[in-house]
Amino acid sequence: KSEALRFLINFEAKLKERSTTNVISFSSFRQQYTTYLEISKSKSYTRSIEQALKEFEAFVSNKNLDRINRQEAEIFVLNKFKKKKYSAYSALRNLKAAFNRAIEWNYISINPFTKLKIPRIPATAPLFIDENELNSLLEKAPSPLLKDVFITLFHTGLRAGELCNLEWSDIDFTNRIILVRNKEDFLTKGRSDRSVPINDTILQILQKRFPKVLNINMRQFVFYRIPGVRLHVDYLSKRFKKAVRAAGLPPKVHLHTLRHSFASCLVQRGVSLYIVKELLGHTDLKTTQIYSHLQQNNLLDAVNLLNQQIE
Repeated sequence: KSEALRFLINFEAKLKERSTTNVISFSSFRQQYTTYLEISKSKSYTRSIEQALKEFEAFVSNKNLDRINRQEAEIFVLNKFKKKKYSAYSALRNLKAAFNRAIEWNYISINPFTKLKIPRIPATAPLFIDENELNSLLEKAPSPLLKDVFITLFHTGLRAGELCNLEWSDIDFTNRIILVRNKEDFLTKGRSDRSVPINDTILQILQKRFPKVLNINMRQFVFYRIPGVRLHVDYLSKRFKKAVRAAGLPPKVHLHTLRHSFASCLVQRGVSLYIVKELLGHTDLKTTQIYSHLQQNNLLDAVNLLNQQIE
């Protein structure tokens, strides 16, 4: 009788807890969550998460959200890990965030992705190019516009999406800074504005591109093929890869490599990781620490200063 009473108490507690949640299919939740992301997040971020949601929806055959268990979550992520390791990490992170939101919306009480772990991938140093390799790549760039874009990405560390959305109102010639900021139709990855200094190389490019007359009836993008029309990252990425092949650079060099190159060149010249973090707009120093291996010579020079003091 005592065991039966304990069972009844536990059962009633679980029933009460379950009755406080709303029943919804995963498909319906995915649509609601995607709409939420479109309002609060960037388009590229929303697309990456929506892809993981669609793949998981196909895997669970559109079950009700509260019927999805930890075993299904684990099998999905591990199967993905066997095919694409880095993609599995991204999917796990995105799905965990989605199910946490489902808890907040009172659809479920437990996140099946919580504490789910997959094998670690050894960290690899980011690929970067130096000034000589950039010059060989620029020789293969098919237009002055692309040359200006590639040089700007290399000398500012801007993300391609940030450059495509750059307008003349974001350029402060007086203080020589580029204002990377959120707009109605564009959100920065870290959701925070930042300032990037303009060096002499970029100043020349901006002065050359500055229009003689500003048309107030259209968007004043700094880099464009058609006035008032925003560049697409895919267009720049494809043209960059074509120039990479023509220049004989490693196939793994891609458009984002220019951002890595900006950071790597600064670190190699002794710039603090904290400063690089601010220039790149990283929210966490851990992200910037992928460049820490480039500091080894600088660290050795710093320690050798003690020798001079002792002498």
